[in-house]
Amino acid sequence: MTVHLLRMAVRVESVGHLRTIQAERMQESAKSRKKQRLFTYTRNAPRRDKELLDGGSIYWVVKRYIRVRQKILGIESATNDEGRRYCSIELDPELVLVEPRRHKAFQGWRYFRTEDVPGDILEQSATEVDSLPLELADELRDLGLI
Repeated sequence: MTVHLLRMAVRVESVGHLRTIQAERMQESAKSRKKQRLFTYTRNAPRRDKELLDGGSIYWVVKRYIRVRQKILGIESATNDEGRRYCSIELDPELVLVEPRRHKAFQGWRYFRTEDVPGDILEQSATEVDSLPLELADELRDLGLI
C-alpha cells in the first residue's frame, strides 16, 4: 500500500520560490555528480520506505497550506562528517500543484495516507488562482469562495 510524506517547506514563500530553490540545488548537484539529482534531507529515515517507494510523493506545506507534491524516487541513509546519521530522499524535480489544503505547522515529516491527500490540479486552472496575491487567494479559499 502506498503512503506519502508531508513536509514543511520552511522559509519558502511560494511554490515559485520552492521551484527556484530546487533549481539552484540541482545546479549544485550537477557540479559534484555527473547527473543532476534533487534531494531533501531529514534526520530520521522513514521506516515505511517500501511503501513510499511504491508510488509515494512528498507533499509540501507552504505558508500553512499543502500546495505541491513531488514523486519520491529513492531513499538513502548516510553519515555526515561528524558521524551523525541522516536520510536523503531523492525527489523528481517536477512540482505537481495540488488543491491547496490548510495545515497546521509541525516539525520534521509525517506519513500521509493516500486517501487523505489532496487532488492534483490542472495547470490551466492553477494559473487563474496564481494570478492572485497569495494572501488573498488563501483568504478566499478559507471563505470557500475558490
